[in-house]
Amino acid sequence: MEKQHLRKQVIQQLHQLTPSDHERKSAIITDKVLASDEFKYAETIGITLSRFPEVDTHRLIETAWQAGKRIAIPRCISSTREMDFRLIDSFDQTEVVYMDLKEPKIDLTESIRPEEIDLQIVPGVVYSDTGYRIGFGGGYYDRYLINFPFETISLAFDCQISHNIVREPHDVPVSYIYTDEHIIDCQKAREANE
Repeated sequence: MEKQHLRKQVIQQLHQLTPSDHERKSAIITDKVLASDEFKYAETIGITLSRFPEVDTHRLIETAWQAGKRIAIPRCISSTREMDFRLIDSFDQTEVVYMDLKEPKIDLTESIRPEEIDLQIVPGVVYSDTGYRIGFGGGYYDRYLINFPFETISLAFDCQISHNIVREPHDVPVSYIYTDEHIIDCQKAREANE
């Protein structure tokens, strides 16, 4: 199935989630991540501020702050399609940029290098069980992950998992996907498919 068609189809499914289902399933996914070794051992976490209908990341971020972890969110540089991850310790250090995305305010935050982030939580729209993803179409994460040396996980509702993703040469898979129904070990799935 063509990438754009699959992306559109899954976004339509996500918009059909009721607010209570969205909240309940987001809480299940968040609890799984909070119990994971990836979260427990990470000191600095790269993550985006979610917006509906994505899995809600706000409680995960707040719990990380309470646990003394550092949170870095990306600022997108549209001219180069690159991301600058910057540390925030309050949602007040963010601003709405384009498409309702919240990004860090440059004057209130500090930039950090990819190797300073222990765990990168990678957004997307559609995922294969082998960890390949269809994002929102900007290609920012594919460029970023090429040189990212540590664990990567994605948070997804179960309806976002598909077997129809065609892998492209520049695609970089995530290590694990946490859904409301499963924890998918993508490395194992890739080995099983070889």
